[in-house]
Formats: sequence, C-alpha cells, structure tokens
Amino acid sequence: MILSKSLSRRFVLAAALASGVAAALPGAARAAGKVSEIRLDYAYYNPVSLVLKEKGFLEEELKKDGIAVRWVLSLGSNKALEFLNAGSLDFGSTAGAAALIGRINGNPIKSVYVYSKPEWTALVTGPNGTVAKVEDLKGKRVAVTRGTDPHIFLVRTLAAHGLTDKDVKLVLLQHQDGRLALEKGDVDAWAGLDPLMAQAELDNGAKLFYRNAAANTWGILNVREEFAKENPELVGRVLRAYEKARAYALANPAELKTTIATAARLSEPVAARQLERTDLSHSAIGDTQKGTIVEAGLALQQAGVLGADVNVKAAADALIDPSFAKALTQ
Repeated sequence: MILSKSLSRRFVLAAALASGVAAALPGAARAAGKVSEIRLDYAYYNPVSLVLKEKGFLEEELKKDGIAVRWVLSLGSNKALEFLNAGSLDFGSTAGAAALIGRINGNPIKSVYVYSKPEWTALVTGPNGTVAKVEDLKGKRVAVTRGTDPHIFLVRTLAAHGLTDKDVKLVLLQHQDGRLALEKGDVDAWAGLDPLMAQAELDNGAKLFYRNAAANTWGILNVREEFAKENPELVGRVLRAYEKARAYALANPAELKTTIATAARLSEPVAARQLERTDLSHSAIGDTQKGTIVEAGLALQQAGVLGADVNVKAAADALIDPSFAKALTQ
C-alpha cells in the first residue's frame, strides 16, 4: 500500500488519478508521429512561465518546425499534476514535494528544471483573527488546497507542533477561494500561496503568523515521462526557452513585477511582495533539490500521510532527472 489511512488516499487525489480515468479525459490521447503541438502550463506562482508566455520565446524557437504552443493555466500544483496525469499537458509547474507525492501515486512524470526557490507558503490569519501561533489552530477551520505545497507545509507544521489534521477542521478549497474564505471570516486560518498570500497581506491586512522558508519546496518544472522519452531534443529546447525567460526576468525586475501584476490582476506592490520571497537564480535540478524533497517526503511519512512501506528516496530518484538541465550548461 502506498498511502496510509483515508486522509492519505485523498491527499493527492488530483495527482493520483487512476490511469483508466486519466485516459478518458480530454487530451489524454496524442497522435502518433511528429509532434505538432507542445502544451505547457503557466501559473501565477511561477513567474518565469509568465515571462515565457508573454515574450513568446518558445513560439519563436519552434515555429520553424511548425510546432505550435498551447498554454494552459494551472491554479495550483494539484491542477498541474492532474493535467499531466491526464495527458493534457506535456510540461507542468509544481512544488517539488507535490511532484514527489504525485510520482509515488503513479503519476508518470520527471522533474527536469527549477524555476524558483520560493517562500511561497505560510500559515495566514485575518487582521482580527484569534490565531497567533500554530497551537491555536486546534479545533479551528483551516482553508487548504490538497496536493499542494501549502497543504504539505500545513501537515508538516502541525506534526512539528504536536498536532495532526484531525485536530483542525480542514476546509478544502482552491487557493483563490481559500483567500476569499479567510477574508470573509469563513475560516480561521489559511495555508496560503503567493501571490494570493501577498495580496491578502497587503490589501486586506492578513497576518502570516507562521513562516518557515526551509519547509517550502522548490518550484519544479515537470514533463510527462513518455514525452521526455520520445522527444528528448524537444525537452531540451523547451528548457532553453525557459532559461531565456529566466535570464530576462532577472535582468528586468521592474518589468517582471508588471508582468506578474498584469497576468494575475494584482497591484504592483503585491507582485513586488511576491518577488521579495522568490529567488530566480537557480535552474539546474539535482542533489540540493532532491534533498529538500526527500526531507518533505520523510516528514509526511512520519506524520502518517505516506505509508511506512514507501521508499521516499527511491521515489525521489525516479522523479528527478538532472540530465536535461545539465545539458544547458555544456
């Protein structure tokens, strides 16, 4: 058994769609032969994807071969993993720990690139909330999006403070709805995600009452394993376009702020706050990222979310493929 208990089976529902169900979803089938279209996600938590989409670097790279680019919005790691598992995305943006859980649950993906080292999640309460520390969450309603880094962060944080998910009342919402629920007072706390967390902080006076940057896992770009096996050269070209966008983002911070604000319909101060917590200076994936991801997996195993029979390190080894990103520097 891969996961333990009913919570564990539900934990990554979006990432663990049964293969028979996934095959029936739109986009699961891919025509044999030459690739005519590459499907990528863009996400407000992945600033590099927003630059790549806006600047058209990948379209420019692929147009000579008649390969189109289709962009799909991911509203969280759970959605990106769901789309990858269904075959409706070739590349998807997630947190590293979420990708690991997806892989453990049979989602055939490879993590091939780093788009950020973020502190994109924290535990958040409203401006007049009664929650001041983690222990205050006992018996309280907490909004969270299953299968995402904020959910994993919440589970790990509770365990580190002598609590479990049974000690709180989880309210399962997508990130945007979690922010709105906190704003309306429908929940006592929210496992937040930037840039929505920054928006709640600056626009509504929300308080980040518990932060732990080390427990945020890396921003990882994943590719369907089948696609990577059949089209390694195209994976390399996608990553080169990503690198061009990352370099542009680093060289043009003011424009990057505007790009995020425009795409996510946020104010520029909110985008700036997100960027304060986002390091874009990394791209290669390897032992450093694997170590952080394994640490998260082991913490989830200790908390009873992953079954004792899961080999977390072996799963991380199967997930991470550094060869494509390494080729960018050669």
